[in-house]
Amino acid sequence: MSTSTIEHDSYLVENWDTETLINFLKEQNLKFDDDDFKILCKEKITGLSFLDLTEEKFCSVGFALGPATLLAKEVQTLKEKPKRAFSSYLSLSEILAKYSLNSDGIDSILLFSPLTYEIQDDNKVFKRCMEEILGRLRSYGTLRPDSLEAMRNEYVVALLHASIHIVIDITNKKLSMKPQYGIVGEESWGQVDYTIKETEELICIMEDKQYKVPIGFAQNIKQLESAYETNRGRRKRGDNDFNYLYGIVTTGRD
Repeated sequence: MSTSTIEHDSYLVENWDTETLINFLKEQNLKFDDDDFKILCKEKITGLSFLDLTEEKFCSVGFALGPATLLAKEVQTLKEKPKRAFSSYLSLSEILAKYSLNSDGIDSILLFSPLTYEIQDDNKVFKRCMEEILGRLRSYGTLRPDSLEAMRNEYVVALLHASIHIVIDITNKKLSMKPQYGIVGEESWGQVDYTIKETEELICIMEDKQYKVPIGFAQNIKQLESAYETNRGRRKRGDNDFNYLYGIVTTGRD
């Protein structure tokens, strides 16, 4: 099996279990119901077997003609369209050049002024977050550049959970966080470290790097591009179409 950094999406799919396959299909907005997904579970269809199925085979295991046709189209798309893994993007200048930015740093990226909100020192969520951070510092000590990813994640997750709960309290919006979330865009695919969603819409992608922050920026840009394409494909005509997402790159220290 090829280990090239330029991969076909079929290589990704071959490693999917049934649950991952179902999650991917749900993201494609195919309008399937629970009975369709139950068939995939009953037949124990994984990514590897999915790539070998045809419309006729889908019908033979109980899918109606409509879902069978859509599934067959998904198979062809995954088999034929080459995509590049997020982890293969190792040059920030390469990514910026795609957007006509001749630079090897983020200075050339246009800045925006986000809305800010002052968190009071007596905010319960903020106080709990600080207690968790201080507790981790007592247990682990200060993060260093060579600290293990699992240790860095302890700090990152505490901050993310607190941030989400504070935003929920302010806006009453339905937010959720998912770690190791799979995203497939038109050019790129892969798992991202963390995503934040508003209902079913991706609104924030986070990349956790031990060091090599510029590489994290490059990969995060492609992750955001793919997330935007995922959101666009899921929307119905007439839905509010906001074209912005938030990207975060962190070492757990910075």
